[in-house]
Formats: sequence, structure tokens, C-alpha cells
Amino acid sequence: MLTLRKMREVQSEHQVRRLQAAREELADRIARALPRDGAFEPQPDLHFRRHSRPAERVYGFYPPAFCVIAQGSKDILLGEDIFRYDPANYLISTMQLPLAGEVVEASPERPYLSFRLVLDPSVVTSVMVESGLVHARSEGGVKAVDVSPLDADLIDATVRLVRLIDTPDKYRVLAPLVIREIVYRLLTGAQGSRMRHLATFGGRAHRVVRATEKLRANFDKPLSIEDLARELGMSVSGFHAHFKAVTAMSPLQFQKQLRLQEARRLMLSQNLDAAEAGYRVGYEDASHFSREYKRHFGEPPMRDVEALRSAAAGRPEPAARDHRPGESSFEGASRA
Repeated sequence: MLTLRKMREVQSEHQVRRLQAAREELADRIARALPRDGAFEPQPDLHFRRHSRPAERVYGFYPPAFCVIAQGSKDILLGEDIFRYDPANYLISTMQLPLAGEVVEASPERPYLSFRLVLDPSVVTSVMVESGLVHARSEGGVKAVDVSPLDADLIDATVRLVRLIDTPDKYRVLAPLVIREIVYRLLTGAQGSRMRHLATFGGRAHRVVRATEKLRANFDKPLSIEDLARELGMSVSGFHAHFKAVTAMSPLQFQKQLRLQEARRLMLSQNLDAAEAGYRVGYEDASHFSREYKRHFGEPPMRDVEALRSAAAGRPEPAARDHRPGESSFEGASRA
């Protein structure tokens, strides 16, 4: 007769085997769907990424998403914080934030392979209401990005979603159910408080979401912290503290990163010079813009852009589309 301790050991070993088998299947399916380096969106809001070698730092906007690495590892930088995630950990982002990311572990033999599911706030809210989790946890000052250990049930649901890609008719019917399961497991797991940022209720975290949306819409205009705090019904000190607790940066730092990343995009896509790009995003002093740009990206504006163009030479250009600041996909970004 098995002792309780032995039964727990057997259960633990079974969980480990489930995790390993699911990781291997996820890696195999992503590799087959994406045989060469690059990005692929097999279904709306579902993204795969592949790198055969460590990649230089990429700047962009990370939309609210659930991310799993099937193979390799990556660093995500939010303000001064660095998050390392790999096949043992998943990452959650619950607001569109200016981030930097760097693939740190990848090789031709074992390429970096990642899965990203964009999270729909309306689905998160619906699952919270239906499951009675609306008041389950306090939101506090939880940052909008973090990593947590990936358990067997969560990766199992992830793999089941990816399997459905091979049968579009089944995907259309069953994928929404699996996505709701993933959302439920995230809400009841270590990231539950963070997931509340996505719910369309009141509260401090939701007011920070509204603040980031307003900053993205008016990133090129002078920022009045007093006016923004008053509009959100918060004191200036309270707004500043909660904004930084969630985004890991001050409102002014957030606006600065929006401006610099948009200026970089304008120089690359519209061939603007540094002075014109800086003016377009709200800088009146060209030398001030150049100093800020170099501090953020490591090189003066035109030298940085030329290096990006040289690195991209010979690679196919992505299809053109209308762009608004804050819409770019961080995982799907190229070098810019």
C-alpha cells in the first residue's frame, strides 16, 4: 500500500513528465509552423516567434498578453526592472507599455521559440464575473509585467489551443473556450492580482490604464500631471505613486519613451531627419532631443537609424499598415 508521501512523490513526478511533454510538443508545433526565423500570426491575436541566435535589444510596445517560451530565454526590461523568462516561467503584461526585450538564449540547434496570446479585457472581465472572482484579490500597486512558474494545467491549455490551429473549423468553435480556460487559470494563479488590471471595473489600477491611454493619445503635447490627476479623481502624489507602482516609471518617463520610440519609427519609415522627427513628437530643442535619444537607445539618432537600416538590408519588409503610437507589437517588432 502506497504511503501518503510516496503518493505525493508519484504525483510530482507525473506533473514533471506532463510539463516536459507539453513543452516539447509546444516547441515542435511552433518550429513546424515557423521553419525560419521571424514572426507568424496563425490566428488573430495568436503569435509565434523564432530566433536562431541571441538577438540585440528590441524596443517597442508590449500589448496586454500571456507569453510562453517553448525553447530558449529572454530578458524583458520595464524601466529599471529586468524580467527573465524561459520555458519554466510564463510572462504576463496587462497594459500597453514601452518595453525593451532581448533574446539571450538561442542557437541554430535549439532556436528560441515563443508563443504569445493577446489578452482581451472584455474576456477577462467576463470570466471574472462568471467565476465570482471580481472581489477575490486586492489589486494594490501591482506592476503591469511579471513572470511566474508555469504549471502543467496552464501549459496543457496552451498546447491544446495551438493544436487547434491545424483545424480552422474546430479553432473557430473551440479556441474561445480554451482561451477562457487560460484566462481563468491566470486569474486563479500567481498572476491573479495583475490580471485585474485588464478588468473593466473602477479602482486605482484601472485609472492608471486610463492614464496610459491618455498619454499615448497625447504623447506629443505638454504633460500636466495636475490636470491628469484631477481628471482621474486622484491627488497628484497618489497618482504619481500608483502610476509608478504599476508601470515602473513616472508619467514623464512614460511620455519620454513614447516620444523617442515614435521618433525612431518616423526616421525609419518616413526618412525624416532627427530635428524634424524630434519636433513631430514634441521636442522643440533638437539638441535636447538628440541627447535624450542617445541616452535611451545608446547612439545618436541618425547613427542609430543607419545601423538599423544596414542590419535590415536584404530582409523582406513587413506589410505597410496605418500606425498610431502605442499600437506596435513588441514580440512582432523587428529591430525597431
